[in-house]
Amino acid sequence: MSDFHLRNELDAWVYLNRVVEGPSRHLAALLGEYPVDEVAYGVYHARDWVGPLLHQTASRRDWLRQDEDLAAARSVGARLITPADPEWPREEFERAFGFFAQAAGEAPASFDAEAVAPHSLWVRGGNLQQAVRESVALVGTRAMSRYGYEATQLLARDLCQHHVTVVSGGALGIDTTAHQQALDSGGCTVTVAACGVDYPYPARNEPLLNAIAARGVMISEYPPGTTPQRHRFLTRNRLVAALTAGTVVVEASFRSGALNTANWAEALGKVVMAVPGPITGRGSVGCHLRIQDQRAQLVANGEQIRELISPVGQVDAGEQFELDFAASPTQRLSRNELRVFDAVPPSDCAEGARAQDIARDAGMRLPLAIHLLVVLEKQQLVRRQGNLWIRDSLHDGH
Repeated sequence: MSDFHLRNELDAWVYLNRVVEGPSRHLAALLGEYPVDEVAYGVYHARDWVGPLLHQTASRRDWLRQDEDLAAARSVGARLITPADPEWPREEFERAFGFFAQAAGEAPASFDAEAVAPHSLWVRGGNLQQAVRESVALVGTRAMSRYGYEATQLLARDLCQHHVTVVSGGALGIDTTAHQQALDSGGCTVTVAACGVDYPYPARNEPLLNAIAARGVMISEYPPGTTPQRHRFLTRNRLVAALTAGTVVVEASFRSGALNTANWAEALGKVVMAVPGPITGRGSVGCHLRIQDQRAQLVANGEQIRELISPVGQVDAGEQFELDFAASPTQRLSRNELRVFDAVPPSDCAEGARAQDIARDAGMRLPLAIHLLVVLEKQQLVRRQGNLWIRDSLHDGH
């Protein structure tokens, strides 16, 4: 076995990151009690006081690859951050995993071992804590439909226009679309990798991942060179959920892996949202069931997402609907005003109608009909032609 030399605390963190594949509740407990270099020393020398880590690291504890890992990280502009660093998302992790600790009985039993914050993270790009301060996860199927593509673009664009960071997993399909649209919109995006930050996966997304690292943030709790494995995708999903205020499932079939991220968001006390899809296919069955079971809030635009993740009263999606779909002049009329308006001949008639004829057709007294005709005239909905009345062509039929 090679000699164990630590030049500084960073070496200790890099060593533990390599030999203890997170998440590890046991390592978290030791780091809460001992300095990191002592924990690293205890693991390497197989001291009894490291407890369960003694057996968990038996085949890895002699992996002294600090120099190689740091060099590989530097080659892609990455760094290792720990809870001692200012950019560590401490508040997000404490809120998420603290919630789980208080409500673990409501979560799947399989989550218990993994419901713990990472002990360190490899980061490429900007400041992680600043990036996720106001963020939402957009996740979904790899087998994306045209509808899913357009819905993801819409949501990512809406969120970025309001400076909300889009977080996803870098996979093909919905993830890729969410990241790309965020970049195209001039917003910030974070990808959480299920492999080393120097391992381009999926390979076809290498240009996108490099762009995210240059203009956003790319993170992983796995050391450089780590290959993507199925269990690592499920493990990283907890970080996608933990780092964000809420998770939106854009398109997911009945057994879509994206629903695992929604499960984590639910278990960590975050807002779970789902986008409804067409009922003519199976691509959105998972979303529909979550909405039906009241395990996800139905959302159709960025305003609704922001309303759900923001303090009460800060964002009013209904008010935005009123602006986007403002009522026409005739839609704003009272019932009596509308009765009179409907009784007035349309603008393409040869001539208008007398007030007494309009009153008769509207089924109301003449004085009231005349009063309402004047009101409608002020709104430029009808106009007078001598003693006759006719609708204004600008609002005729609307």
